[in-house]
Amino acid sequence: MVNGYIDTEIETLAEFDQVVARGSLSGYRIQSVNLLERTFALLSADTSAAVFLGCAMEPDASVKVRADGALVFPPVPDLPFNPYRGLLYTPEELFAGLPAGYESTPDAQAYAWFQETKADGDIFSSMLRSIHDDAVSDALDEHLQGARVVGVMGGHAMSRGGTDYRGAAELGRALTRSGLTVATGGGPGAMEAANLGAYLAPAPDEALAEALELLAKAPSFTPSVSDWARAAFGVRDRWPGGGDSVGIPTWFYGHEPPNAFAAHIGKYFANATREDGLLARSTAGLVFLPGAAGTVQEIFDSATPNYYASRGEPAPMVLVDRAHWTEHLPAWPLLRALARGRAMESRIALVDSVHEVPDALASMA
Repeated sequence: MVNGYIDTEIETLAEFDQVVARGSLSGYRIQSVNLLERTFALLSADTSAAVFLGCAMEPDASVKVRADGALVFPPVPDLPFNPYRGLLYTPEELFAGLPAGYESTPDAQAYAWFQETKADGDIFSSMLRSIHDDAVSDALDEHLQGARVVGVMGGHAMSRGGTDYRGAAELGRALTRSGLTVATGGGPGAMEAANLGAYLAPAPDEALAEALELLAKAPSFTPSVSDWARAAFGVRDRWPGGGDSVGIPTWFYGHEPPNAFAAHIGKYFANATREDGLLARSTAGLVFLPGAAGTVQEIFDSATPNYYASRGEPAPMVLVDRAHWTEHLPAWPLLRALARGRAMESRIALVDSVHEVPDALASMA
C-alpha cells in the first residue's frame, strides 16, 4: 500500500508470482511481464477485471483470461521498443549491441523508427508513442517516490576534456553525497557530467580525475557516438556499481545520444512531455549551468509555475556563472524582476561557481 492506495501494478515476474500465490489477479494491471511459463497460474487464478499490457502468454491462457473478463493488450510485433514497459530504461538496455556499433543498439533503432513514423499520419504509430511515454512517466513517478530530486540543467556541447565539464561532474558528486537524487536531461555535455559525478559518488575522490582522463579520449559524441559511448562504458567497467541518478532524454533530439552514467533513464518521444516532467519532478531544486537556448527555455519553464505557485511552494532555482547569466545571456535580471514581490523571490540565487551550489540550495530548503 502506498499513500493509502493499494498498488495494483505488477511489473516483474517476481511480483506476479507473489500476487498469484494468493489466488487472485482480479483488478490488477500486469505490465509487460513474460507469462509464457505461467500458463497454469493464469488458468487457475481469478483474472476478472485484470488488465494485461503487453504480456506474452500462451493462446489457451489468453482465451481463459479474456473469458474471465480481463482486458488483454498483446505485445506489438516488430517494434524496437516496448510501449507497455513497466520500468525505466538502463544504459545497458539502450546500448545493447554497442560492440557492433551504435547503429545496432535499441536506442538508435528506436530513433530510426521515430524518424520513419513521426510524420506519416498513422494514428497507430502516434498511439504507440503516447502509450510508451505515459508508461515512462508512470515508471518515473514510482522510481522517484520519496526522493529529494535536484535537476541539473545545462548544454549538450560541453566537452569532456574541459574545466566546465569537471565542475559539473564535481557538482553531481557533491549533490549525490549530500543525499539528493540528481536528475538531468540525460544527454551529453553538462548533463552527462552531472550524471557522471553522481555515478562516481561512492568511489574515492581520485576516481573522478582518472575517469575524466579516460573520457577525454572521446571528448564528444561527434563524429562517433560509438567511440563516445564505449569510453563511458569503459569508465563504468573500471568503477562498477556506481551511484544512483536519473536521466530524462528524448528521441526528439535523436542525434544526441543518452549518456551511460544515469542509472535510470526515462526516455521519451515527446520532448514537451519530457521537459515538463523533468522540471516538475525536481522539487528539491533546479541548477542551471551555462547553456544556450535550451537552458534559457528551461529557466523560464521553471519560473512560470514558481511565479504563479501552480505547483505549490516554489522550487529553488540556482543559476551558475554570474557573467554568463548577466552579460552573455542576461536571464538573471529578467528572472529577478519576475520574482520581485512574489513567493519565489527568496527561492532564486545566482552564484559564480558550482562549488557554491550546495550551500545555496541548503539556504533555500
